[in-house]
Amino acid sequence: MTDRGLFDPGLQPERTALAWRRTCLAVVVLSLGGARLMAPRLGATAVVLGVACAAAGVVLHHLAGSRQRRHTAHLLTDGHLRDATTSAHLLLLLTVVGVVMGVTAAAFVVVRGFSPAG
Repeated sequence: MTDRGLFDPGLQPERTALAWRRTCLAVVVLSLGGARLMAPRLGATAVVLGVACAAAGVVLHHLAGSRQRRHTAHLLTDGHLRDATTSAHLLLLLTVVGVVMGVTAAAFVVVRGFSPAG
């Protein structure tokens, strides 16, 4: 019996990279769509926050891609991750973007009012 280790060459890093791509795409699309929806009520603030969150989505995509390439290289050479804590900054940035988007949406609801015809 051979010791294959825990690394699955190709599938696990590929699934993780695809999940980050979907997340980043969702951040960019929701940010820009939210900015367009909220701009008439919140003005330039909504546009600035939407563009900032969309830019953060692009940065997230870049950071997640470089993380995936680095981890794949370590797994292929060493068979294990050297530093598994490096994704904390990705999660922190994603959390900040989520909070900003949520607060902006809450502000939109308050400014617009709670009636459907608003």
